[in-house]
Amino acid sequence: MASFIGFQALPFFTSNSKNKCGSRVQVRSLSGADSTVLSSDSVVVNGTSIGGERGRGGTSIDQANGQLRSKVEEKRKVEYDALETLKPLWDDGYGTETIKDYFDIAKDIVKPDGGPPRWFSPIACGCPLKDSPVLLFLPGMDGTGLGLVLHHTALGKAFEVWCLHIPVHDRTPFEGLVKLVEETVRSEHASSPHKPIYLVGDNFGGCLALAVASRNPAIDLVLILSNPATSFGRSQLQPLFLLLEAMPDGLHSAVPYLGSIMGDLVKMAAVNIESMLPPEQRFERLSGLLPYLSDFVDIIPMDSLLWKLKLLKSAAAYANSRLHSVKAEVLVLSSGKDKILPSRDEAERLKNSLQDCVVRYFKDSGHTLLLEDGIGLMTVIKGTFKYRCARRLDITSDFLPPSMTELKYFSDQITGLFRIATDPILFSTLEDGKITKGLAGVPSEGPVILVGYHMFMGLELPSLAEGFLREKNIMIRGLAHPLLFTRMFESSSSEFSMIDWVKVFGAVPVTGSNFFKLLSTKSHVLLYPGGSREALHYKGEEYKLFWPDQQEFVRMAARFGATIVPFGAVGEDDIGEMLLDYNDLIKIPVVNDLIRDAISQNTLKVRDETKGEVANPNLFFPLMVPKIPGRFYYLFGKPIKTKGREDILKDKQVANQLYLQIKAEVERNMAFLIEKREEDPYRSIVDRTLYKAMHGPIEVPAFET
Repeated sequence: MASFIGFQALPFFTSNSKNKCGSRVQVRSLSGADSTVLSSDSVVVNGTSIGGERGRGGTSIDQANGQLRSKVEEKRKVEYDALETLKPLWDDGYGTETIKDYFDIAKDIVKPDGGPPRWFSPIACGCPLKDSPVLLFLPGMDGTGLGLVLHHTALGKAFEVWCLHIPVHDRTPFEGLVKLVEETVRSEHASSPHKPIYLVGDNFGGCLALAVASRNPAIDLVLILSNPATSFGRSQLQPLFLLLEAMPDGLHSAVPYLGSIMGDLVKMAAVNIESMLPPEQRFERLSGLLPYLSDFVDIIPMDSLLWKLKLLKSAAAYANSRLHSVKAEVLVLSSGKDKILPSRDEAERLKNSLQDCVVRYFKDSGHTLLLEDGIGLMTVIKGTFKYRCARRLDITSDFLPPSMTELKYFSDQITGLFRIATDPILFSTLEDGKITKGLAGVPSEGPVILVGYHMFMGLELPSLAEGFLREKNIMIRGLAHPLLFTRMFESSSSEFSMIDWVKVFGAVPVTGSNFFKLLSTKSHVLLYPGGSREALHYKGEEYKLFWPDQQEFVRMAARFGATIVPFGAVGEDDIGEMLLDYNDLIKIPVVNDLIRDAISQNTLKVRDETKGEVANPNLFFPLMVPKIPGRFYYLFGKPIKTKGREDILKDKQVANQLYLQIKAEVERNMAFLIEKREEDPYRSIVDRTLYKAMHGPIEVPAFET
């Protein structure tokens, strides 16, 4: 039985029936290997109600000291009504908790209580999805365990989150902390042997995670390391030893290093400030939050800082000596403006030293990456295909749809200018054949297969996915080239890119088994029979279909009774003109060698080579020259139902006739749009800009249908 030494029951360590499933607080100490669970009804805080929300969902704080009654229960699995899935555009809570919450809570929990290191589950994490894996957060130098405060709500949907709190005056050696985390990992593995266990290590916690992984190679671990301190030997913290030891008490706040430990201060204060606000309003809000950042010296007193620096040194040495034993999946998050550690160089070293390591580089972030404004941690996990609930990734059960924050970030920061330039407009066809603006003609209930033309470089994809999410709250699952899911283009300087966003928005490798899985779960599947041959077409081939002869998808649709919706998209010729295509580039000396080398490295085959040029086309990037932008137009044709059509499964000729009908419908849709766009008075960006200047930020009309 674990022992409890003067644990101070602060509200952040507690749960109530409204905020945390099972109303429990889990605490582990170093004096025993067993775990215990404390019910919320065993926590008393001077008779004051604790927990709940503050503001827009932050954690309330009560300054009173708490006491634990003697009631302690053995750890048990709590039964509750967990959600099976998340709906598209779910609320991930990003921005509801900020750096202000971090300091408010941290100043309270660093008060001496005499207790050992322990685990706690934040109230804001709420109830995870059914059968979610466990995520253990291992803190950085501060030891508070609050480093995920910006991400609690989002992570709490996908994981059972537990955070390690190391009291500020605790002097447990590194080996003791390794033992504590290791015992927790082994306990969780014993209770759920088929689930992965996630270790998120920040700075010092990165060393801790690597140490535990090296000692437990047989356990399925996924490590997420944020600027890990394995590079401590090359850190700017090294000179602090002699400086701090010689400095009088009370002056350590003047040390310039300490001010930079907290990373990019402006990005930390900007978490819940709209990027579209006028500069003067942004500055006003930033000014109100920045004073909190000076409180860091109160979180780590002088004597504790000296101890933590010594702890960092031993942790880095321990972890580095055992890197060869780490078998776990590793995702390293490195910052470009880390003033404390050489994080970018360290990411490259770890990528080369570890057996299974992926890096995402954040060039504009500081040392405390997880506390700064930017892409949420849950988004990074999803975009790197690291989220899974079993030993193998399942593209259907493990997929988490985009949240509202992810859609907003993607629309504003990634595709915002492109969307403004192309101003896409969508049309669909009703059952009676009438064409209407919007997506009313597309069935809301799946399975549905959207079959269409692939614009150059897939330029139509962002607007297509966003349109379905905003208008119908439907997540379309795209079948994409397998090359996008390899590590061919990755390095230690790989930023979170469009390829990652494609995964966040539901894309999976195009295989027969993936197609089967998606239809079996009644998904809306996006399919391009022409594939990369259409997306990388040559000069003069705009709006030409390159479909294989075989009915690759018709019989599969009939097997599941899926509805097929043919669609066309036009507009690529309104934003650019191809200057040099593959046939031109291959004639240029030196360039042709680069192209051939790139093609030879692409060993992934999507189709059988006997099926012609559409089977496995040469992947290349032609040279384009931009134009004054026109507009993107989409038309979804009349839905074609296959439910009850057993003749499609039995007769290949019938299936082929339907296949040719769908292809003809796609061509007719594009021909209709090419003709009708000539009637759009706002086809040019100039005309649309003038319209918005006169009428405000409203949707610009198009042609009459």
